[in-house]
Amino acid sequence: MDPLFLLVDSGNTNIKWALHDGLSWLHRGAVAQEGITSLAQEWQNLREPSCIMVSDVAGAEAKAELSMLFSRWNVEPRWATAVAYQCGVRNYYANPAQLGSDRWAALIAAWQMERQGCLVVDTGTAMTVDALSDTGEFLGGIITPGFDLMRKTLIGNTSLGNEDEGKFCDYPDSTADAIYSGTAHAMAGAVERVATLLANTLGHPPVCILSGGAAQLLQSQLGVMVKVVENLVLEGLFAIAQENPETPQ
Repeated sequence: MDPLFLLVDSGNTNIKWALHDGLSWLHRGAVAQEGITSLAQEWQNLREPSCIMVSDVAGAEAKAELSMLFSRWNVEPRWATAVAYQCGVRNYYANPAQLGSDRWAALIAAWQMERQGCLVVDTGTAMTVDALSDTGEFLGGIITPGFDLMRKTLIGNTSLGNEDEGKFCDYPDSTADAIYSGTAHAMAGAVERVATLLANTLGHPPVCILSGGAAQLLQSQLGVMVKVVENLVLEGLFAIAQENPETPQ
């Protein structure tokens, strides 16, 4: 029977999952962390996967709930962790295992796609901006609040409270628009500063591989080359699962 890979990206806010048969994506889905139990119904009629590869950065409780959901199948899930070298990427973190499994999977996916130095940006609850060299070395990266977290933190910790969502403007003339635009500028500025640093290191401008919930918003504000890739972490998990499919982790 053809292999069937179940890839699961358990993030701080959402759980994304997909099925891959080794050639193409068959199904994709997403639920909020608080709705994790709904996966039981979503997965009810799935054919038993031959491999389950998971990135979980949501903590022990989410991992325990996922483990219970996986127990319906006679397959031991593999929990991705960052290592010193995998799938062509070398991890220069001082403690390689400390790097989040989602960041590691995204770096691997980006390297599989580009095979050259690039920025890997994930705009989720937090925004991560990670640098890859032309030889597949993860040089390091930064973490900032994501769009919603940055905006809510500002509103919640000041007297600027505003129920309006706001929109991006070059010269905002309302508090809601000022917060929205300022948050977008702050995120774009962080990405562009790291892009400048990496360009100096590489000797050429890096492509920015952009993923996550605020990818479209951020793309429109960036003055660098951008490729938006949906579900970058799942792409990386598939690469990890393929590299050593028979060795559980």
